[in-house]
Amino acid sequence: MIHTNLSGMLFFMVGCFLWIQLVGKKVTTMEKKEAVNYKFFAQTSVDKLFSTFKTSLSGINNNEAEVLRDEYGENVISHKKKTPFIVEVLKAYFTPFTTVLLALAIISFITDYVIVPTDERDLTGVLIIVAMVVLSGTMTLIQSVKSNNAAEKLSNMVKVTATVLRKGEEVELPIEEIVCGDIIKLSAGDMLPADVRLIRTKDLFVSQAAMTGESYPVEKKDTFSMSQKDAETDYENIAFMGSNVVSGSAIGLVIAVGNGTLFGQIAKDVSEKHTITSFDVGISKTSWLLIRFMMVMAPTVFLINGLTKGDWLEAFLFGLSVAVGLTPEMLPMIVTTNLVKGASTMAKKGTIIKNLNSIQNFGAIDVLCTDKTGTLTQDKIILEYHLDVDGKEDDRVLRHAFFNSYYQTGLKNLMDKAIIESAEEELNMNVNAYKKVDEIPFDFQRRRMSVVIEDAFGKTQMITKGAVEEMLEVSSYVDYRGSVVPLTEDIKSTILKTVDELNEDGLRVIAVAQKTNPSVVGEFSVKDESDMVLIGYLAFLDPPKETTKDALKALKEHGVGVKVLTGDNALVTKSVCKQVGLEDEELITGTEISRMNDVELKVIAEKFNIFVKLTPSQKTRLVRVLREAGHTVGFMGDGINDAPAMKEADVGISVDTAVDIAKESADVILLEKDLMVLERGILAGRTTFGNIMKYVKMTASSNFGNMFSVVVASIFLPFLPMLPLQLLFLNLIYDISCMSIPWDNMDDEYLEEPKKWDATRIGSFMKWLGPTSSVFDITTYALMYFVICPAVVGGSYHTLGAEQQALFIAVFHAGWFVESLWSQTLVIHTLRTPKLPFIQSRASFILTTITSIGIAIGSFLPFTAFGQDLGLMPLPGEYWGYLALTIVAYLMLVMVIKKIYVKRFGELL
Repeated sequence: MIHTNLSGMLFFMVGCFLWIQLVGKKVTTMEKKEAVNYKFFAQTSVDKLFSTFKTSLSGINNNEAEVLRDEYGENVISHKKKTPFIVEVLKAYFTPFTTVLLALAIISFITDYVIVPTDERDLTGVLIIVAMVVLSGTMTLIQSVKSNNAAEKLSNMVKVTATVLRKGEEVELPIEEIVCGDIIKLSAGDMLPADVRLIRTKDLFVSQAAMTGESYPVEKKDTFSMSQKDAETDYENIAFMGSNVVSGSAIGLVIAVGNGTLFGQIAKDVSEKHTITSFDVGISKTSWLLIRFMMVMAPTVFLINGLTKGDWLEAFLFGLSVAVGLTPEMLPMIVTTNLVKGASTMAKKGTIIKNLNSIQNFGAIDVLCTDKTGTLTQDKIILEYHLDVDGKEDDRVLRHAFFNSYYQTGLKNLMDKAIIESAEEELNMNVNAYKKVDEIPFDFQRRRMSVVIEDAFGKTQMITKGAVEEMLEVSSYVDYRGSVVPLTEDIKSTILKTVDELNEDGLRVIAVAQKTNPSVVGEFSVKDESDMVLIGYLAFLDPPKETTKDALKALKEHGVGVKVLTGDNALVTKSVCKQVGLEDEELITGTEISRMNDVELKVIAEKFNIFVKLTPSQKTRLVRVLREAGHTVGFMGDGINDAPAMKEADVGISVDTAVDIAKESADVILLEKDLMVLERGILAGRTTFGNIMKYVKMTASSNFGNMFSVVVASIFLPFLPMLPLQLLFLNLIYDISCMSIPWDNMDDEYLEEPKKWDATRIGSFMKWLGPTSSVFDITTYALMYFVICPAVVGGSYHTLGAEQQALFIAVFHAGWFVESLWSQTLVIHTLRTPKLPFIQSRASFILTTITSIGIAIGSFLPFTAFGQDLGLMPLPGEYWGYLALTIVAYLMLVMVIKKIYVKRFGELL
């Protein structure tokens, strides 16, 4: 009968796994799409493709979108789908620790129920072990579900959208709602939401690093060349999901979505995995260390007790109970609870964690690299001046700048918006009097952009605006004192001097130039930006945030060095940095960096904090050398030029108003673009990490100490120091107490420095603080064996009869049970802080309450019928005085050893 039950249980478990596999295969089959024939889409005419998808250049309507969604599938990659609930259940209940416990439960079931006489059958031990598994698994499951729901909820707060034409109207849709047949518009900063056949392009450059690993952007066009015969990604008129627009603009037809895209196929083949952090490695190493420790300890105790007591079955059961006691089955629950609680806390403080595993790295940041605009400054750019080259206000400069900003189709930045707002307020602009002929989009190498407009009389003008130095390169003439004259070196020096004066006042300056009736063959391109007439410049004010100075000070106090990595020029950056407390800092330019090798750059990156006139690749390079130097680097940015550096950093940080590619590259999203919010998030990350370390180190040291106690007791006592059931119940109470650790406080001093997982410290913590409990376990043995128990039963153990010996053992067990519970529970309060517990540092109300209840239940247990069923007996009054002395002495010794440990190793947790 018993074998049938065990077999049935095994068949049920195997059946569950097979059912999950079948469900997984069914889902895969349902989602599987026929491979996309990219050559067909590249070669086929646009009109024929429109006919295939029953669409047009104006797009589809919502009803047609639903039909196409049913036919071609949803724009969702399967690896991002929610894990089936049954899988979550199995992951929660079948961890390495609970698997060990379940194996022990089966063994206990056989030894306590199957192979013993009917009148001696007892399932209490099995039930306690199963209760531990259920408790650990249920709490882990609850927190996992909370984690998934929280991640989904937070993810919904950070939507990546695309501009779609639906029956001629431009609408912003979440990328999940895009279907095959949609017409989408692309501009700099956009992510490709699906695989797209390009219909119209204008100087379109796309980064395909996610697909091909290519470092440099590739140009995409709306034409197909028959010479193309290499990889699918080589088709010039096909852009792929997962890539992003670096510069230029385009209109495209969606030809594949979700799993049907090339990105979806790669994701299915490669199976996206999260980066293994030092935190993951540390948890894994600690888990297996404790399991190996248990596998050595339990057989050792079994052999010692078997040899010294002669009762091999009892010794086996005790060894089994020791194995259960040494299994940290609450570790998965503690870790998951801490991460979920940390993410929830950080969300309330304006910080969204996209990946829970990034919390530890977030708290470990010791170098924060940040752009200047919007982080140090208010990100509210105001157009202060529109000046001619003489430095006088000139509406003509503003008018030309307005046409450039208004007609461009790329990503309008804050300066474009400030120009448009100022022109609409100050000038009577009539955009209907002009039409746009062409444009040359912005890119980060040229640092300028141009538009070509035509008036009602057929007169055309190319208007270009951009960084002053780059504009001087393409200008041959200047509108100087009322007439157009060649741009001489003297005039250039005068212009640069005026610009420098504005920069020193903290103003950002860009130049404006124009060319009338430019001649062009075919489309306008970068080479047409030449021989232009410089007409003036625009000066913008982006004042520092009021909180920036305090935030930088707070970050420094918490061990985080801030480095400013900006594309802006030296004078503006220096002015802003001076206002926020970064004065007397030497500036390093991108030009200087370009001449350095990595060894030289590593020295410079360590020594200096402000880097100006950087290209995106130089930002990435700086982040890389800082990481190679051993720093945990966070990079905060919001623009397309920041995305590569964010991917390179340990923690990419962005804001919910950032461009798509920046949000996609980030691990952390700030709901406020403020360094003070970031500082609060870093502290929350350190708190989460600290509470995990409390449980890991306490459990490891407690287990190590118990080894000495049990081995000594097994050698010298004529009976087991504690019955298997008593040991199991003791462990259950302790586990419940530990469940409150995620809600504990952390000392302010702990939060001052970045924290990294160092698995080697676990071993040293075990060796130093573990044996302290053994000292007082042994004194308790002696006290109970030679003083308390003889006083209760009226004689020493060997002089008593069998009945009195049983009473002697029951009192002994009760004494060690209560002392063990008090010591291992109160030491939580001692080891949670390097300070004086209860006085200098107090645990949270939840931790204090739960541990107090646990101690109360354990102390009262010997006086109850249930306790006596467990083999415990009421303790005499004098025991409690000895107990108080023992606990006080134990905690004092722990504090002494703790101070020595901190002095030697630098930190406790």
